[in-house]
Amino acid sequence: MIGAIGCSQHKDYNTKKGYAAAGYDVVAYFDGQALEGKKEFTTNYDDVNYMFNSRANMDRFNARPEVYLPQYGGYCAYAMAVNGKKVNVDPETYEVRDGKLYLFYNKGKNNTLQLWLNESPQNLQSMADINWEKLIN
Repeated sequence: MIGAIGCSQHKDYNTKKGYAAAGYDVVAYFDGQALEGKKEFTTNYDDVNYMFNSRANMDRFNARPEVYLPQYGGYCAYAMAVNGKKVNVDPETYEVRDGKLYLFYNKGKNNTLQLWLNESPQNLQSMADINWEKLIN
């Protein structure tokens, strides 16, 4: 993971609505679902609040949070790759690739997940990694 958690550096997170992933359950994405979290299943990791759809998902996150963190602080992976910008996301537009969660902007006719998939996701990942490192360092 780029910018490992636990280091003394500050990590930038997209906390729209006061929560990571706009309040969606980051564990549920790994089960193939975009589910809104419930306030009764809230936890905090690295000074960021996360909501979960169930206690079981919250417990899974608490056991190994680094596994479930969205890449690039939860900002749009495509925008990070193409122009190094922090762009908000549609929490229902996502991809889990190689065990990592990527979120994307999707509004009107601009679905950046489709652009990501139609171009070269591997190349875009590399570009996004480089751009993210520049932003957080």
